Amino acid sequence: MFSALIETITGIILAINYLGILILMALESMIAPIPSELVMPFVGFLVATSKLSLTLAIIFSSLGTLIGSLISYYIGKFYGDKFIRKFGKYLLLEEAHLQWTEDFFKKNGEKTIFIGRFIPVVRHIISIPAGMGKMNLTKFVIYTLIGGTIWNTFLLFLGFILAENWTLIHKYSFIADSIIIILIAVIIAWYFMHVSKAFKRHKNNK
Repeated sequence: MFSALIETITGIILAINYLGILILMALESMIAPIPSELVMPFVGFLVATSKLSLTLAIIFSSLGTLIGSLISYYIGKFYGDKFIRKFGKYLLLEEAHLQWTEDFFKKNGEKTIFIGRFIPVVRHIISIPAGMGKMNLTKFVIYTLIGGTIWNTFLLFLGFILAENWTLIHKYSFIADSIIIILIAVIIAWYFMHVSKAFKRHKNNK
């Protein structure tokens, strides 16, 4: 499966170059199972062998990240509330959580979006709650571009340095990502239990 994924990603980039980078990074920002840890190091390898331009590679990867994030943002903005009303009860979520999300992104949106670009899993989904929270669009675009560009460029340069061994980046990042994902899962579980108890106390006090 891993080798098939590598073949697909490298095949797309080799076939349509910068457009392929843009499409793959857009999909990566839309919960698609396409790891940037495979896309950008391979791009770095191609830059190292003078098959791609460093500047254009960074520009198109950043545009892809932004486009995918904006699509997710608008999905959250226009359909997030409907999803919560219909399925929220199965996830221990209530409509009041929408107001909490909106307040959270008004206060912490910039740093959440920026930091989220460097965290596995989070960077795939963070744009949806940002849309649900109606985060200021201009700030969302700016911090998505800054965080996304830094992350993409970092991976590109790792691929540039490792050259033919660029796949090692995904191998070792997978281990680190797995540990982080477990920690995130624990935090999310704790959060839902904590918030649910808080809402129950709030209701009982009314």
